[in-house]
Amino acid sequence: MKHFKNALVYVAGEGLKKCDLSFEEKILSFEAKGEEVKLPADAVVLPGFIDEHIHGAGGSDAMDGTEEALSTIARTVAEEGTTGFLATTMTQSPSAILKAMRAVKAYRAKSPKEGAAVLGVHLEGPFIACKFKGAQPEEYVAKPDTAVFDGYNEASGNAVKIVTLAPEADGAQELVAHLAERGIVASIGHTAAKCEDIARAADAGARNVTHTYNAQSPLHHRDIGTVGSALLDDRLNCELIADTIHVSVPAMQLLVKCKPEEKLTLITDAIRAKGLGDGESELGGQKVFVKNGEARLADGTLAGSVLRMNRAVENLVKRAGVPFLQAVDCATINPARNLGLEKQAGSIALGKNADFTVLDGNYDVVCTVRGGNIVYARS
Repeated sequence: MKHFKNALVYVAGEGLKKCDLSFEEKILSFEAKGEEVKLPADAVVLPGFIDEHIHGAGGSDAMDGTEEALSTIARTVAEEGTTGFLATTMTQSPSAILKAMRAVKAYRAKSPKEGAAVLGVHLEGPFIACKFKGAQPEEYVAKPDTAVFDGYNEASGNAVKIVTLAPEADGAQELVAHLAERGIVASIGHTAAKCEDIARAADAGARNVTHTYNAQSPLHHRDIGTVGSALLDDRLNCELIADTIHVSVPAMQLLVKCKPEEKLTLITDAIRAKGLGDGESELGGQKVFVKNGEARLADGTLAGSVLRMNRAVENLVKRAGVPFLQAVDCATINPARNLGLEKQAGSIALGKNADFTVLDGNYDVVCTVRGGNIVYARS
């Protein structure tokens, strides 16, 4: 058993509170029991961050299709306070996607204790629109197909939690309904959809918008498109890459203003280049060039990010003017709700998983605790 002593803790339903907190694998009590984990005076104990959309980090990518790659990503993202993430795929050949799925199944079966937990899979593509493919290779774009999806899901050990798709594509509505029946989040993204397409998808069970604003039909006064529908429809949870590169600060502020507080989720959409600094990297067989925190293909197309989740929270507070705890919710309880994990993760309450992010006054990570184990500690 471990405990934090007289720490500033974000307690569910109470806000920031000076208290003791003891834990093993679960949160046990608000008393000092067991070994003390000493914290600096300016530390704040938060729920562990959950990243529902991340491709890679530390030189590895989920599409590498190996347990070693997933382990590298898990250990790297723990350094930014992330305790759980969805291994996110991209539009690739069926064999490459199946390889990635099988690696997730094998990795999760071993329940490794190091780094962040792989909570499942975010299948980003191949069921997308060529017009808004972004950095996804067009040659592998495929028509939405329930049987094809079922094959991927089975290979993953039924670990797919989110599927990004273009709702205007033939077969998309059937796939949305198929996903909804199974409790899997259908996410609208990489799409040329019109307002009516989005409404039909939401009626069929779609509940998420992939990296809002990016790779989707824009707001127009004659058809509000995907962006306008994301702002308007409160059934839709909106992902946001808050790096001020993918989305401008005013656009971030507009999204915050339009959405209910519980319907905004921070993501990193990070690629293998995260944590490696500037230089040449790779995404789906394409060269990526990272410079000054921007990751782009040779033609200038944005290719994911190198954003850290603690910096996403900081940007939402300092750049977009969002209250601190509301910004924290966007990286914790909001994605937990979106994934149906709110009963065990996403907030600090008795009986929940002992998953914590400890930040200092500069939003730097002091330590990360997952399932009661310290998976990262600042040296």
